[in-house]
Amino acid sequence: MQSPLKPRVGLFATCLVNAMRPSVGIASLQLLEEAGCRVEVPLAQTCCGQPMFNSGNTRGAAKLARIFIETFEPFDYVVIPSGSCAGMTKAHYEEALAEDPPWAERARKLATRTWEITSFLTDVMHFVPRGRSLQATATYHDSCSGLRELGVFAQPRALLQQVQGLEMRKLEGSDVCCGFGGTFCVKYAAISNGIVDEKAMAIERTGADLLLGGDLGCLMNMAGKLSRRKSPVRVMHTVEVLAGMAGAAAIGEAE
Repeated sequence: MQSPLKPRVGLFATCLVNAMRPSVGIASLQLLEEAGCRVEVPLAQTCCGQPMFNSGNTRGAAKLARIFIETFEPFDYVVIPSGSCAGMTKAHYEEALAEDPPWAERARKLATRTWEITSFLTDVMHFVPRGRSLQATATYHDSCSGLRELGVFAQPRALLQQVQGLEMRKLEGSDVCCGFGGTFCVKYAAISNGIVDEKAMAIERTGADLLLGGDLGCLMNMAGKLSRRKSPVRVMHTVEVLAGMAGAAAIGEAE
């Protein structure tokens, strides 16, 4: 029987995790439970609305924001394994709902209980992963939304430091955009390709075995470029390594 003192967490899986990399959701669930949370994954959840919002469809984004708010308001916390989706819900829902003050206020209140997962594990739960080991070298990319909108920087690195045998190597320009940018990579494909090409070369210069990060869109973008360059660098979400899943197929590899 679970203790009633454990915080009740609603895990927002995100579209990309659900469709492309379910292991990120499984790893997130595992880590949150290890940290002492009661975790639920509401079936009513949909897209956070970020693609609509970034494309100028504020009304469509507001509709999805209302679904998100209604779905996750009952929880003590909302946790998201994506800096971009967490950034949308925390930083932009109130803006998207600005013409509907009651809903904007509900968005503001829920934002105070919404967290990117590595930030939640360190800053709220003070979680320290135990018994993790991985003989490898890794480098870390800081995704734009997580870093600039949420201040996620030290938290994933602090968690990864607890993995015995894992050597972290500094990535030159770790805070520089990878070129994905959601719809940016579609609207400005040539520019996006040039940016990710520079990013891939910087990753390769580290000599690391693994590229880690906290945003699946960015990781898929960089994994695709590294694959086309025939690079040996494997790409994984940070939570997968923290949950002991580093032996599984990396992003972009055949299952």
